[in-house]
Amino acid sequence: MDPVGADPSAPPGPLTHLSLPDSSEARPQSGADGRSLPGSWTRSSSEPSAVLREGVRRCLQQQCEQTVWILHAKVAQKSYGNEKRFFCPPPCVYLAGPGWRVKPVPGQAHQAGQTGPLVCGYMGLDGASGSAAETQKLNFEEQPDSREFSCAKTLYISDADKRKHFRLVLRLMLRGGRELGTFHSRLIKVISKPSQKKQSLKNTDLCISSGSKVSLFNRLRSQTVSTRYLSVEDGDFVASARQWAAFTLHLADEQCSQGDFPPREGYVRYGSLVQLVCTVTGITLPPMIIRKVAKQCALLDVDEPISQLHKCAFQFPGGPPGGGGTYLCLATEKVVQFQASPCPNEANRALLNDNSCWTIIGTESVEFSFSTSLACSREPVTPVPLISTLELSGGGDVATLELHGENFHAGLKVWFGDVEAETMYRSPRSLVCVVPDVAVFGSDWRWLRTPITVPVSLVRTDGLFYPSAFSFTYTPEYSARPPGALAAPAADADALLESIHHEFTRTNFHLFIQT
Repeated sequence: MDPVGADPSAPPGPLTHLSLPDSSEARPQSGADGRSLPGSWTRSSSEPSAVLREGVRRCLQQQCEQTVWILHAKVAQKSYGNEKRFFCPPPCVYLAGPGWRVKPVPGQAHQAGQTGPLVCGYMGLDGASGSAAETQKLNFEEQPDSREFSCAKTLYISDADKRKHFRLVLRLMLRGGRELGTFHSRLIKVISKPSQKKQSLKNTDLCISSGSKVSLFNRLRSQTVSTRYLSVEDGDFVASARQWAAFTLHLADEQCSQGDFPPREGYVRYGSLVQLVCTVTGITLPPMIIRKVAKQCALLDVDEPISQLHKCAFQFPGGPPGGGGTYLCLATEKVVQFQASPCPNEANRALLNDNSCWTIIGTESVEFSFSTSLACSREPVTPVPLISTLELSGGGDVATLELHGENFHAGLKVWFGDVEAETMYRSPRSLVCVVPDVAVFGSDWRWLRTPITVPVSLVRTDGLFYPSAFSFTYTPEYSARPPGALAAPAADADALLESIHHEFTRTNFHLFIQT
């Protein structure tokens, strides 16, 4: 993204980050434009706890975070009467990160026969009573990739529930009964049944856009037990009866070679060339043409937007004209190619088998990362703050960084690497902090000659650590050396500094988002 900082037309100061602002001085409650900021500063102590700082440094170095990953569909079909339409694909929960490998406390070793993770979970719908009929227990199992996995196979929404949207609620409990926290999914839209009409782009909730995430499943004769999901295992595409993968659906450019296609924007229509990319492994299928399916036939002349829970087929390009061609198909657990035949009575149709017909649905995911290794209380880790964007204001000795996101509260401090920043709480969606002087990162140089990048994280008052995917980069400022400065460096260092000047602007800070 474009760098955000001070006005590049303003004359730069003689040096970059020469002094560390006195933390005992009160910060003005105003933004870079001089306007008053709502909220109040949470002043840091003159010298943060050495134990806490060492703990934050250890968390950053050892990557000891714990991540809760909820994966679910964007829409859910309502049940009617006694018929229970279980959510398909079923909501999944993954526990990832080395922080889950917690050893028992001395004197509290596992009982004989107790193995597996120290966590159990319960999932239901928000607003539900919490009865056993509306809540499903999750038993986590370790996967080959060391993640713990579980899914809620029997969740549904009845016709008595008149809501148009809802969220899933996940409660995680540590072995022994202590609550770890309550986590919420993204919003899920309730539909009565898949739309059979030609989809209009005015109803974008049901359309599928390029770059969005989807899941594909195959179900024989509407039997739930026969459902298989397109997934990836050990680097291969498989049809799994247990786990499903989310794929990014890209509109591909027909003029580009395989594996070298620029993503295109817009809603996906039948007849388009698309590519499926696994969101976890990055493994892709070859570009394929997506076709609408009706009565076990691929319709070759349909050009309309794809809708949620539509039946579709994926044709490999390059086949003979007419109704022939090969299609993506499953054979038990394997994913293979099926040779279709032209429909004898209707042109522009291809006869498919049951295993070549897939149901497509949009998916959502949300990740919550934290580390309990520093926490000095037994309070739940939720609500977990989620950072979405960063916005820089000002420069020089005083620059402020605003964090936009959700689940913020007054008990959070922003940390740059292992350095705590003065933090102001503005709202549940906004935190503002003073960017620490670069000198606190241990540089003996009064001139900053190379960029320094530090991770941005949040720490709760009780020491609970929340890592993020964001980082902050201090970049050099080019300016004349003041009188009495240190001896001139070598010519190649001056050339380096000048090249850095041409690469960056004269502002003191630049912001890079690394995800």
